[in-house]
Amino acid sequence: MKVAPLTLVTFVCVLSLVLSGCSRDPGPLNSTEVAIKGIQAAALSSDGKHLSIGSVHHGGSLWRTADGERLFNWNHQNDGYSTIIASDFSADGRWALTAETHTLVLWDMQTGEASRFWTAPGDVLSVSLSHNGNYALLGLNNFSAVLFDIKRGGIKRTLQHSNRVRSVDLSDDGNFALTGSEDYTSVFWDLRTGQALQTITHNDDVQIVALSGDGRLAMSAGKYDKALLWETQTGKVIGDVPLAAENLSRGMRFTAARFSNDGRQLLTGRPDQIVQLWDTRSLTQLARWRLPKRDAWKPTSASVIAVGFTGNSNRFRAAASNGFVHTIARP
Repeated sequence: MKVAPLTLVTFVCVLSLVLSGCSRDPGPLNSTEVAIKGIQAAALSSDGKHLSIGSVHHGGSLWRTADGERLFNWNHQNDGYSTIIASDFSADGRWALTAETHTLVLWDMQTGEASRFWTAPGDVLSVSLSHNGNYALLGLNNFSAVLFDIKRGGIKRTLQHSNRVRSVDLSDDGNFALTGSEDYTSVFWDLRTGQALQTITHNDDVQIVALSGDGRLAMSAGKYDKALLWETQTGKVIGDVPLAAENLSRGMRFTAARFSNDGRQLLTGRPDQIVQLWDTRSLTQLARWRLPKRDAWKPTSASVIAVGFTGNSNRFRAAASNGFVHTIARP
């Protein structure tokens, strides 16, 4: 049977939409596979040049994002793979931290060697490494976050919640901390005194928080609840980071968030492959991308688990749970 030209064109267009995930959102400029079976934890360095991952089947490793080269294998024991559940980089580019549930390792970025090994003071859920790598803020299962001296050992400060602390972040100067807990609160702390300066209450578990480098802006998002952008000095909520109500009711949430160095932009990731760039002054969306699935024909997705800025103001990076790191660019 002869197919009419218009019908053929329509078929090609539909097929293209299917292969691209039925979306007009642009995809990445390039992609690098860093794990065959996916990753459960990832962190991008502050300049976007390095990626630390916890692979589902092959433990921890450090990657250079520019050319996709694996630089080091980072496991907490010599004779096996570690289940890395959280990771972070120091902003000065010298140190990286990886965490299993009960152990912490500080890595020298220049040599790839383990500098310090510690038993964690509780079950670790999240980590944030200070600018110079001297301290690590740990979100713990025991209803607290602790500022841990990662080079000499010992707890410098304990920040108490009434439920598990799911997400933590530090200001660049290391003086302030942001914590998000399953007690429905996000708290901004002065680490010099241990005092809680501001508390934002959500309507559900706080799953993710992000703090601007200067400590002036905070983003906190709850499960089945809004993602709020707020001022840490006053506690004033600037507004909601938009996420449609129908998505919230289905459990849609942000799974990654990061402020630009100047705090004027916020990069977010979602569990449905979507990465978004926001203007923090107007809360308008500046750009949006959809990361590809591993197999376009199978009902799988790719949760965005780490996002990062680069030295190019129009290029960004995102790591997805299906085992890829992507470079994306503003149109």
